[in-house]
Amino acid sequence: MAAQEQSGPETSAETAGPPRSAPPTWSRAVIFGAAALAALLIGATIGLVIGQSRAGDEPPASPQAGSVAVGFAQDMSRHHLQAVTMANWARDHSDDPAIKQLAFDIASVQLEQVGRMKGWLMLWSQPEEPLGEPMTWMSGPQGHAHGSSGGAVSDASDAPDASDDGRMPGMASEEELAKLRSLSGEELDVYFLQLMLRHHQGGVEMAQYGYDHSSVRAVKTLANSMLVSQDAEMDTMRGMLAERGAQPLPFP
Repeated sequence: MAAQEQSGPETSAETAGPPRSAPPTWSRAVIFGAAALAALLIGATIGLVIGQSRAGDEPPASPQAGSVAVGFAQDMSRHHLQAVTMANWARDHSDDPAIKQLAFDIASVQLEQVGRMKGWLMLWSQPEEPLGEPMTWMSGPQGHAHGSSGGAVSDASDAPDASDDGRMPGMASEEELAKLRSLSGEELDVYFLQLMLRHHQGGVEMAQYGYDHSSVRAVKTLANSMLVSQDAEMDTMRGMLAERGAQPLPFP
């Protein structure tokens, strides 16, 4: 008698069911972005701990609230995150490869720097956002006390003024961000360059103060890196505006 064919589990396309749809692109971007920032936070924190715990070295005292180091990390993180937002929008909506590349570079560098600064704040047991007005750590030409705590602000009355809505120097208003999102083509490219150039100008002032007045070596190193990279980017943006027959926005 002929052997009967054994039947197994159905595996044909007809019985496999509909394929699972891929998650939306935007959700993957959010997930990957959050994971990248979390990795940066962990890496920055571990690196700082390792650097402080070398054999024979006493770990320095953590900077305190109101110090240049803490204020710099809090305010510069917030300042950077607006630049990342603008750069990501330009990268995704511009048709110009040069604009897209510049925007990608700015967003990548500044997001990595935000990761470092937020890692420090976590290590120092300080909140990510300042509890009072921004930039009170930038007080006068020598408005801090040198020491391992990173320098405490002595007179907040000399700090640069924020705008009525709490924006730090160079930051775009909500109306300006809405205008950026409404533009396309060369108008988008020019306005992005104008906003980002002004944003960099404000950030450079903060970075210079952090470099000059913080006694925390990691803060000085990062501030100097910002000065070097943003100075080069500002030259690039001025040239790109000139190529498009446009002028920078006024910077107070």
